[in-house]
Amino acid sequence: MNNADNSLYFIGSEPYYVPSGGEIELAETAYLHRLPLLLKGPTGCGKTRFMEYMAWKLGRPLVTVSCHDDLSTSDLVGRFLIKGGETIWVDGPLTTSVRQGAICYLDEIVEARKDTTVVIHPLADDRRCLPVEKRGELLKAPPEFMLSISYNPGYQSVLKDLKPSTRQRFVAIEFNYPEKDIETQIVAHEAAVDNDLAENLVRLGHLTRNLKDQGLQEGASTRLLIHAGKLISAGIDTVSACEAAICQPLTDDQELLSGLKEMIRAVF
Repeated sequence: MNNADNSLYFIGSEPYYVPSGGEIELAETAYLHRLPLLLKGPTGCGKTRFMEYMAWKLGRPLVTVSCHDDLSTSDLVGRFLIKGGETIWVDGPLTTSVRQGAICYLDEIVEARKDTTVVIHPLADDRRCLPVEKRGELLKAPPEFMLSISYNPGYQSVLKDLKPSTRQRFVAIEFNYPEKDIETQIVAHEAAVDNDLAENLVRLGHLTRNLKDQGLQEGASTRLLIHAGKLISAGIDTVSACEAAICQPLTDDQELLSGLKEMIRAVF
């Protein structure tokens, strides 16, 4: 990202986000005081949408990185590449964010390799700097830069968890699925369905969440409920839409699938 394409990383219009507490004020205050932000909560509960909303509200570009097992320090910081017979340096998304004073959002940070996590430490404390060792460069983050990370505590094992040395650098906000009335409002808006249908989808979602640790790792996320609503609003039969958007993504276990399908028929 350079000055020419900086606009590509700005959120053009206000993302739809319904607050469930004081998370917006907390995040704004953290930004003003140059404190990094840790979002923790289950899959599909609105963490990424929240960061999009905050980037829009703060008027900053947002650079999002979806972390995975093969994510290396070079992937984040940058690397030398050969182009046209010349060796050139290409910034990674983290370096780009620091140079541009953007918000850098590292989604599911614990999925990255452990040696990768260490690179964010100098950015997440009072130093607010990024060592670019391959270039012998030390980048000082401008006041506008913000580092944000997220993870899902429900999926993590001892081998995949944030070290205390990392966690204690961040201001943490815990996310969960919204209260029923708020979730109904979100599903109705995002899926363009009527309130009654949204209410039933949310009811189904809550039933599946009661099965967490009883066969399911997690119940249906708000995201899955929206997917089901979109299929229904497009003309797909309600039961078929719920099976495709909710049941099948949750499990491959035939016994559990049978139980989930019964839930659908009970609700609708």
